[in-house]
Amino acid sequence: MALAVRGFMDGKPIDKVSPREALWPVSFLGALYAGLVPVAVNTLLTADDYAYMLQHSRAQAALVSAGNVKLHRKVGTVAFFLPPIMIVLGVIAAVDALRRGVQIGPLDPATSFAIPAIGLIGFVIVIYASWKTRRQPDAHKRLILIATAGLVEAAFGRFPWAKLGLPPAAGALTGLGILILLIIIYDLVSLHRIHRATMWAAPLTFVVNAAAVPIGMTAAWHSFAAMLK
Repeated sequence: MALAVRGFMDGKPIDKVSPREALWPVSFLGALYAGLVPVAVNTLLTADDYAYMLQHSRAQAALVSAGNVKLHRKVGTVAFFLPPIMIVLGVIAAVDALRRGVQIGPLDPATSFAIPAIGLIGFVIVIYASWKTRRQPDAHKRLILIATAGLVEAAFGRFPWAKLGLPPAAGALTGLGILILLIIIYDLVSLHRIHRATMWAAPLTFVVNAAAVPIGMTAAWHSFAAMLK
């Protein structure tokens, strides 16, 4: 999903340049799972070899490694037209579900509507911050990942949580919490501290999504939902 937000679509090549480490197979398999075509590149190759493979594989993801930072930023700017489209379509889909009476587990349609609608608020804040920090790679990539994690909560809600004794909304929040915890663990392992971007974006994303159901149960929210029907 994070790759999709950045503009990588099914079938698009992505060069994979990194030393032999545990994350290498993880990222390689992750690219396959995302529908991309990973192109393994040896770190011992020359600059001419990299240039040749970049040109012939047409892999956007190797642009920074190849030194084309300016071009990567231009491509990234174009890709950032996707989040506004995602937000608009997300609102349309949420309102359509409300009007069709879609329910998430035992929640009524108005409360169910609060989950994607309020979740989008957190996404907007974090994805905007990621755009503002586009020239700060360490913050930018974390904010992109956290914003994407907030969207993935909806997918977690479709897991068979009932078999574990959890309602879908609680299960989705549990899945989101696990993703955020993994990001925090990554910070602690790689930096020996929590990155300042993670420090505010992770709790914000979790709290916004956690507050969706309680807010959705209020009379004020039900009145607001009734206006949209």
